[in-house]
Amino acid sequence: MRHEYLAGEAWMMSGGTPRHAGIKTNLTVAVAASLRKSPCRTYDADLKIRVVATGLATYPDLSVICGGLETHPEDPNAAVNPTALFEVLSPSTEARDRGGKFQHAQQIPSLRHYVLVSQDEPLVEVYSRSEGGWLYTTHRAGEQIALTGLGATLAVDDLYLDLPPLSDAASAG
Repeated sequence: MRHEYLAGEAWMMSGGTPRHAGIKTNLTVAVAASLRKSPCRTYDADLKIRVVATGLATYPDLSVICGGLETHPEDPNAAVNPTALFEVLSPSTEARDRGGKFQHAQQIPSLRHYVLVSQDEPLVEVYSRSEGGWLYTTHRAGEQIALTGLGATLAVDDLYLDLPPLSDAASAG
């Protein structure tokens, strides 16, 4: 069982639904394929990310690190330098993924993209760091997602291939 930590408080991270797992798998395959022969590497939800400035310890659904992986001085199993973080949204985590977790992630100097993927509809929301702050874009079915900080382009449709049907039970995780 995985937990996320901040200031002595822990949140248990439950397992996802088949649809959530399918989107995560499709996302990982699409991102990894777009980064072939680049200095960037994908990491699944087993890699802990620590936000040095705030102390948050979290397990994003997918992380990308460009260049070498840097670890936390007190936690050699936690990376501190992600270039992109991806979360597949679910009812139990959406508020935290959109709110507090993103606020913490903004404190990571290396972070260029924070990506939220809906499991209810073909919709991907991207926050990209620019000189003036964070730019927000949305991408729907039939569209391409340009992650310039990674040098990668993803097709929204690829993230939703061959998924189990959406049902009330499937979106509860």
